Amino acid sequence: MTTIEEKINYYKEGLDTFDEDMEKYKFLLDQAKNCKPFPEEYRQDSFLVSGCQAQVWLVPYKKDDKLYFHSDSDAFISKGMVTILCDIYGGRATSEIINTDLDLLDSLKLNALLTPGRRNGVYSMLMKIKEYANSYK
Repeated sequence: MTTIEEKINYYKEGLDTFDEDMEKYKFLLDQAKNCKPFPEEYRQDSFLVSGCQAQVWLVPYKKDDKLYFHSDSDAFISKGMVTILCDIYGGRATSEIINTDLDLLDSLKLNALLTPGRRNGVYSMLMKIKEYANSYK
């Protein structure tokens, strides 16, 4: 299995192939289309990530001592981002998630692409993932 850093590098390499911001947006939108179906019973306020402009649901579950996530959003850019984050951090031991350096995500260089509100939302998603990891350890 790949490490969190290797997964981030995978997405970085994918994004680096695009010169234009619009192509990078399209990449994020494509990730949203790749999102697994979201179980409707989890579309509850208790699973909403606060701090996001859009509605973003993040639902943790544990399987074989690894933490996974169901996710969805009512906005495609946010859905693309949460899908990427769940791919990077899902299927991991809680200790790996807790001990990872969140600044690694800066290597994706999404700050130039995302509005300040969306950057705050991505940070809120990351904090929620870490919070879930701490509560499931």
